[in-house]
Amino acid sequence: MNRTYELMFIVRPDMVDEDLNKLISTLDSSVTSAHGTVKSEIWGKRRLAYTVRGFNDGIFVLLLLEGTGAMVHELERRLRVTEPVIKFLTVRTDEELKRLDKIKKIRESRKKASAAPAPATPEAGTEPTPATA
Repeated sequence: MNRTYELMFIVRPDMVDEDLNKLISTLDSSVTSAHGTVKSEIWGKRRLAYTVRGFNDGIFVLLLLEGTGAMVHELERRLRVTEPVIKFLTVRTDEELKRLDKIKKIRESRKKASAAPAPATPEAGTEPTPATA
């Protein structure tokens, strides 16, 4: 069963663009060989919140993946043994997307319910007429 993931990893700030592109294409080919799809975005060099392995800056790369858990496990293994990678995090996003869709549908149904005309009520400031028995 294919699921969607976001895989963010940070490489050393002194990594050459050519080497970074080679690393990304290696990861891309490993995803496609596992019958998955991948879209990569290079966010560029950014300041880290805290020092990681002696670095204060890093080059951020985001991979949007669709595939199996085994495929993601293999990508994480590769990132773990790749020396220039200083940090990575994988998040499964398909459950989150389902949850957001559900919330959106609930909100839309509430809007439709509130758009329906309300039953007639006496105006404010007027007293209801007492019922005669």
